[in-house]
Amino acid sequence: MINQGNKKDLLLLVADKDMEMAIKGILERTESLGIRKITYDIFSHPRHDPGCCLNSYSFLRPFSGSYSYSLVIFDRAGCGKENKLRDKLEEEVEKLLEINGWFHERAKVIVLDPELETWVWSGSPHVRDIIGWKNEPNRPKLREWLSDQGFLEGDELKIPRPKEALEAVRRFTKKAKSPALFYQLGQRVSLKNCNNPSFRKLKSSLQNWFS
Repeated sequence: MINQGNKKDLLLLVADKDMEMAIKGILERTESLGIRKITYDIFSHPRHDPGCCLNSYSFLRPFSGSYSYSLVIFDRAGCGKENKLRDKLEEEVEKLLEINGWFHERAKVIVLDPELETWVWSGSPHVRDIIGWKNEPNRPKLREWLSDQGFLEGDELKIPRPKEALEAVRRFTKKAKSPALFYQLGQRVSLKNCNNPSFRKLKSSLQNWFS
């Protein structure tokens, strides 16, 4: 672990306010993550996913001496390089960060495939509460409703269009659109049972640096 002088532990560059709030909620749960308490700052790139994908190396270059580590997080959907696989895209951006001041694996890139909302559908019972889905007598179960609306097929576990699905549920439950929803999800959704590859990489990176 690197920590020199007055450096903060971690700098995060994310694509938007929803992602920023989700990460803030997650980072509060140090015990569940298996890490110590850390000092960090979060920036949202003004050009969102394409900015993080194409220009994170130049955005973060001036800060390489002020933070021990950095994380870049963005959606694969809409990033401008959707033709590349998630892991290949992560490697490409990490190499650019490496040659622009973030040496010795001090920077990691997390690409959400296809988008942030894929973390929402983790199977946690807290999701229903946070998005306002109540199990009322005449209301189907959430996954049944998603299937009826065309967001799930058969025994499919992964929702192919997670952002559209979340927006549809939010409109149905009349839940206000707000980054605070993602903060609540970050605070409460299970960190132990999420098998999403991008989330596993986030957790393992934090544990390697700050356990």
